[in-house]
Amino acid sequence: MTAPDAGMQAERTSLAWRRTALSVAVGSLVGLRVLPPQLGAMGYAVSVLGLLWSLDLALSARRRYRDGRHLLGAPAGATTAGATTAGRSIARTALTAAGFAVTALVALVALALR
Repeated sequence: MTAPDAGMQAERTSLAWRRTALSVAVGSLVGLRVLPPQLGAMGYAVSVLGLLWSLDLALSARRRYRDGRHLLGAPAGATTAGATTAGRSIARTALTAAGFAVTALVALVALALR
């Protein structure tokens, strides 16, 4: 007996990554409006980097969905080593989020010392 939604995991994962990309894009656009008066050129740089990150997330979502669908359609016993990009995209997302967190902390300290 198969689960009622067999094969839908790849689609749900892709949609979650797309929501994340959209959230980052919206946050970056808000930052583009709010940060430059406070941080000057650094505010623009952070916002633009956020928009680039959201583009990377959206492209990763497409790639992960394609890879997941490919793996689901692979015949039993087929070699699929190296077929996915899951680990790299998760690591890249974590490192980028950490970079933004450090940048936000530096900006907060700089504003507090003014």
